[in-house]
Amino acid sequence: MSPTTLPPPPEHGHVTFLGAGPGDPGLLTLRAVEALANADVLVAEHEVLGVVRRHARQGVAEVPTETDSAASSAPGTGTPQLTVVDGASTTVGAPAVRDAAHLVMEAARGGRRVVRAVPGDPGLDAYAAEEMLACVAAGVPFEVVPGVAAAVGVPAYAGVPLRDAHGADVRFVDARTASDRCWTEVGASDGTLVVSTTLDSVGAAAGELVSAGRKPDTPLTVTVAGTTTRQRTWTATLGTIAQTLKQAKVLPSPEGGRPVIAVVGERSAPAQRDRLSWFESKPMFGWKVLVPRTREQAASLSDQLRSYGAVPHEVPTIAVEPPRTPQQMERAVKGLVTGRYEWIAFTSVNAVKAVREKFEEYGLDARAFAGIKVAAVGDQTAKALIDFGVRPDLVPSGEQSARGLVEDWPPYDPVFDPIDRVFLPRADIATETLVAGLIDLGWEVDDVTAYRTVRASPPPAETREAIKGGGFDAVLFTSSSTVRNLVGIAGKPHNVTVIACIGPATAKTAEEHGLRVDVMAPEPSVHKLAEALADFGARRRLAALEAGDPVTRPSERRPGARRRRSTT
Repeated sequence: MSPTTLPPPPEHGHVTFLGAGPGDPGLLTLRAVEALANADVLVAEHEVLGVVRRHARQGVAEVPTETDSAASSAPGTGTPQLTVVDGASTTVGAPAVRDAAHLVMEAARGGRRVVRAVPGDPGLDAYAAEEMLACVAAGVPFEVVPGVAAAVGVPAYAGVPLRDAHGADVRFVDARTASDRCWTEVGASDGTLVVSTTLDSVGAAAGELVSAGRKPDTPLTVTVAGTTTRQRTWTATLGTIAQTLKQAKVLPSPEGGRPVIAVVGERSAPAQRDRLSWFESKPMFGWKVLVPRTREQAASLSDQLRSYGAVPHEVPTIAVEPPRTPQQMERAVKGLVTGRYEWIAFTSVNAVKAVREKFEEYGLDARAFAGIKVAAVGDQTAKALIDFGVRPDLVPSGEQSARGLVEDWPPYDPVFDPIDRVFLPRADIATETLVAGLIDLGWEVDDVTAYRTVRASPPPAETREAIKGGGFDAVLFTSSSTVRNLVGIAGKPHNVTVIACIGPATAKTAEEHGLRVDVMAPEPSVHKLAEALADFGARRRLAALEAGDPVTRPSERRPGARRRRSTT
């Protein structure tokens, strides 16, 4: 066989039936992530496409399925209606009602690896079994990757354990397809019952159970949007749930009702759920938090906010561009190689990125730092260096700033330091604190503009309206420039929005722009700032509970409501 001749692809590919879980992207299994990373074609229910697509490789062909609007909105019901999305463009084809099994077979042709993603677990999906049988009939090999079923995952997130040490009976019922005989059987049981239904039909399902023999005072919980930051749970009894939802102003849905999980039995008693509700009691549960940083800078901060239950929304306020005259940067990088410098100091992730890009342009790598001492300000800057293959020799022991770096920087010693020069790649708008401090310590400094910072483009109109109209619960300001730039490109945050600042200088700038500062970090660290905001949210939640008031997000407060100032 000629080296350039490839064997023809097999007639049939391979299909992975994958459970995408009940909604939380973190509940995907490791096997599911692996299968998605290797997929050529992704066939997904519309409600899970956002969960699985982030793990698919770039360029994969996506085939989202959508349920017929005339059918039930519950997963696995109705006639599949498909919209094919070309993975190489954003062109969307016209919807057409087609058989889902036929679609999977079509996608598997030519040896392609297909992932068929369904909500929850494939074993509980109404269509997955039919599609598997179609694979068998066509001779297409397949595998099943189980997922967390909503009937199990949602109660766990709602703080309702389904079993105890006494091993009580647990039954699962889909109210949307249950027969009269099924209701009679589960009504006669006194064990825990997990009911999959819709928000509009909860009252009817409760009535069915009472008619079948369950006592009207039997406790139950009803959870909508389970395992997501939109989750909401109501506790009542079979006899009072309809009135409870009415008082909560839960309106009927024109789409036929949102899917919910109801747990019936003593395991869902309010006293127990109040102690075990770990998810909805997170300090910033459901808070929409504005993070005005670049996406690369905001990644770890956003992950931390999610751990507190918040929904981060990243809005870049600064764009980074190359220097107008690159010659100075080019000379400095060449000086690194020729031994011109004893030290190089990085004060930001962007500085690391600028030097790394220049290295790659010249075909250099981390080995060019051999013999040079490296300093870094901040954990994220140090991490960026380590990712580059360089471990910093000096990181401030105290304040993570230029001032903190100067405090720990050794003075120049002509006996021990053969070279007296420091390379400082930085932004065009950086302060002179570090340069002046190093000169005072006896060092010569090549202060080089490695990148320029310019104001970013305005965010979409929807985001700007949310900022000015009180759609965000909090905003994190990590520097004075983020305050000025956000107000400049998007407007001033509404007065109900909690304002959190990284330090006194940033807080002063916020106040100069007419903003009331509610939270200030105990030290200049973005992670300490997030911690301080979480503490603020926890105290706010506790105060509402102690007062007997409902726990609400800041954006749900009345316009013009006064807020107490906190700087802890």
